[in-house]
Amino acid sequence: MAATTLNLHQDLIDGCLAGNRQAQYALYKQYSRAMYNVALRIVGNEAEAEDALQEAFVRAFDKLHTYSGVSTFGAWLKRIVINQALGLVKARREELRWDETLAEPAEEPPPWPDEEEYTVQQVKLAVNALPDGFRMVFSLYLLEGYDHREIADILGISENTSKSQLNRAKKKVIELLEGKVSYGAHG
Repeated sequence: MAATTLNLHQDLIDGCLAGNRQAQYALYKQYSRAMYNVALRIVGNEAEAEDALQEAFVRAFDKLHTYSGVSTFGAWLKRIVINQALGLVKARREELRWDETLAEPAEEPPPWPDEEEYTVQQVKLAVNALPDGFRMVFSLYLLEGYDHREIADILGISENTSKSQLNRAKKKVIELLEGKVSYGAHG
């Protein structure tokens, strides 16, 4: 069963490798919405998420011959999208400032509010209002499922910095949702 799952779209991948534009379009349609959402969670901007998505697909089609099938195509593509989105954020900010002096995990944030208390849109707005570093760690950990070691490798930071940024991001999201800070405040 695992082989079937991993090779779910092998016919489309083979068509893409043969230069078939219809296969490329079908693969794009299959994954573009989910990959756009991945990019959006990292860059926090719709236009940049679209740019990251397009560049990621160009890169994926260019590098498709390197896809080994060890992981699902979606997981392979997601890594390309994440790298492209991180590259856009880094280019926008030239160099993210990670305060390693604050690398000790912050105090535990307050518990998450009840699920029914806020709409998905309210939570999205709060996450998008986070500073870049907070948003990237928050998204990679809670939404994309990476652990702190993986995030540290991806972002070039320590695991403690990843943990600290996540705790601070959670606290900030809760403060934004509860109206304790305004959406323009990045302090």
